[in-house]
Amino acid sequence: MKATLAVAALAAGASAGSVHHRHNHGAAHAHAKKGYEAEETCGCTTVYSTYYGEPTLVFPPPPPEPTTTSTTKVVVPTPVPQTCPTTGVYTFTATTITLTDATTIPVPYTTSVPAGTHTLGGVTTVVTTATTVVCPYATVSTSEGVTTSVIETTSYVCPSAGTYTIAPTTTTVTEDTTVTIPSVTSYPAGTYTQPEVVTTIYETSTVVYCPFDIPTPSTTPVPQTTYVAETTYVQETPIETPVETPTYIPEPTVEPTSTATPEPTYPTSTKEQPTTSTKETSTPTNSPGKTPGKGEAGKPWAVTYTPYQTSQEGGCKSQSEVNHDIAAIAAAGVGMIRVYSTDCSTLEYVGSACEAHGIKMILGIFVDAPGCDANNPSVTEQISAIKAWGKWDLVSLITVGNEAVLHGYCTPSELAGLISTTKEQLSYTGPYSTAETVNIWQQEEFSGLICPVVDFVGANAHAFFNTETTANQAGEFVKGQLDIIDKICNGKEGRIMETGWPSAGQALGLAVPGASQQAVAIKSIVKEVGDKAVIFSLTSDAWKDGNTQCQCEQHWGCASVLGISM
Repeated sequence: MKATLAVAALAAGASAGSVHHRHNHGAAHAHAKKGYEAEETCGCTTVYSTYYGEPTLVFPPPPPEPTTTSTTKVVVPTPVPQTCPTTGVYTFTATTITLTDATTIPVPYTTSVPAGTHTLGGVTTVVTTATTVVCPYATVSTSEGVTTSVIETTSYVCPSAGTYTIAPTTTTVTEDTTVTIPSVTSYPAGTYTQPEVVTTIYETSTVVYCPFDIPTPSTTPVPQTTYVAETTYVQETPIETPVETPTYIPEPTVEPTSTATPEPTYPTSTKEQPTTSTKETSTPTNSPGKTPGKGEAGKPWAVTYTPYQTSQEGGCKSQSEVNHDIAAIAAAGVGMIRVYSTDCSTLEYVGSACEAHGIKMILGIFVDAPGCDANNPSVTEQISAIKAWGKWDLVSLITVGNEAVLHGYCTPSELAGLISTTKEQLSYTGPYSTAETVNIWQQEEFSGLICPVVDFVGANAHAFFNTETTANQAGEFVKGQLDIIDKICNGKEGRIMETGWPSAGQALGLAVPGASQQAVAIKSIVKEVGDKAVIFSLTSDAWKDGNTQCQCEQHWGCASVLGISM
């Protein structure tokens, strides 16, 4: 049975070694596998209540007995599966759920584990000094033979600064198994909406998973928490709330209609959502773009490269170290690299090494706080540095921003203005674009403002963050994402600006990290879309955040898989 799922983005960590010593590693929000080029969304509600496995408190030592227990069932706006039994056009009606109070409930997610004993889930809190934290955590309660998920609260004295994990689940399996793990999930008060969506299904027995929109702010304040809840993932579980049967039209006779998908919000974050500017309401006329180059079939078009030390301390590489890296890339037959910024002497060190070894560059202007315009000192510095450097014969493309809208640094109108300003200030006349996840490109406001100012559609697409995609399906998945973006900007071609697979970490559903899985996934990606894809990344980097849900951010280095001898 085929399935598709929208999941939360995971971000790479920051190093203190430089101004931009990080990059927003987009989760490549998955909306469609190959064959499902139309966007698949729907409105759904469910109540999760039952799963198994005794909780075990591990490091730090077990806390006192729980002080409170909640067993109230609450209807919340979590994604649920909708089965489309045959091909055709399906209409899913609009759905609205209003939460009058901030709600914290236990919600399960699934993960695949090999044979052995595994400690999974739990609530993680990071403290900078000795302190006492009060943590709600998910567990199970059994009464008269019925096992129900509940949230219990415990207090724990953190004796010193550090990262503490409370109430994970320990499970032992004798073979590769998909297990279900409870996690604390918080939903702020507000109205969650899903507009009516029409989608075309191309294969029988397709299961569509879909999120609700960002909630309308409520007057009820959302309490701050002292814990970091697990990211919520979706599994095929019995649906306790009836789901309305969609209207069905047999066998489509028209091309699929692309419909904008709102960024799914998993309210474990208390960060305020960016405010969209209303100053620019008209949609400029889309003009023909400059066709970006592509690589040789069966080889990666490019690989991402950052001139940072790979150790936990970070820092910048020397000129000789950069020369060694670029020489190894060239020797493996990879003809282009993508850089994200100008820090760590990127233009001078990396540029000169690329010039010496015949490597082309995709330049990047990294955008983060305090602003998405040329007045941001960081942005000003980067534009000025590129302008002064000016070795355009080494440059194949320029990207302005990397998931800047996804992470709230830019509104679509601000990003469009910054791209236009950059093009005005630089004498480079080749292709320009930005790098966002596919679902951001599918938003009508975004594509309406960005398509006219870019020459191609640049998207980050990571199959690993689709919990229904295995390593050997990675290429098929990324090809499906490329097919989607090829149709967004009225004839302007798409390029995959990031894609890869981690060699270690926690599994996300069917997406299992590992050295062998990484090799299979990248081989699959290169086979399907290698000539139009940038592989992420050359090296694994210990300075990145290792405490994300997947625990994989430090393990994306794939030089050996690409035949690059480092």
